[in-house]
Amino acid sequence: MTVRYVGIHLLGNCPSRSRNLYIGVTGDLDRRIFERKQKLMPGFSSRYNIDRLVSYEIHGKLRRAIAREKEFKGWLREKKIVLIERENPTWDALSTRTGPTADPSLRSGIHAHIENM
Repeated sequence: MTVRYVGIHLLGNCPSRSRNLYIGVTGDLDRRIFERKQKLMPGFSSRYNIDRLVSYEIHGKLRRAIAREKEFKGWLREKKIVLIERENPTWDALSTRTGPTADPSLRSGIHAHIENM
């Protein structure tokens, strides 16, 4: 049985001092991170080398994930940084610990919520 999920992801370009942020929605987090790292998608994230997964949330419904993404995009930068640093103070790359096949115990320190599944 395939696990279906949709989630939002926050990417940063650490260890850059500028700490540019990118927020997006995806149904395949592993694929999306791969695309960002390989710069397969032109635009903001490839231009500023934003490819480090620093936080994510898992949602069971696309509408909920999109609403949460819009909420995040409305926040001031400082509030986004507080969210990231609460769960990931050193801005470690979390991309090796994500996706539907990842061991759930590895997600314990990451800002992840399973909702409405």
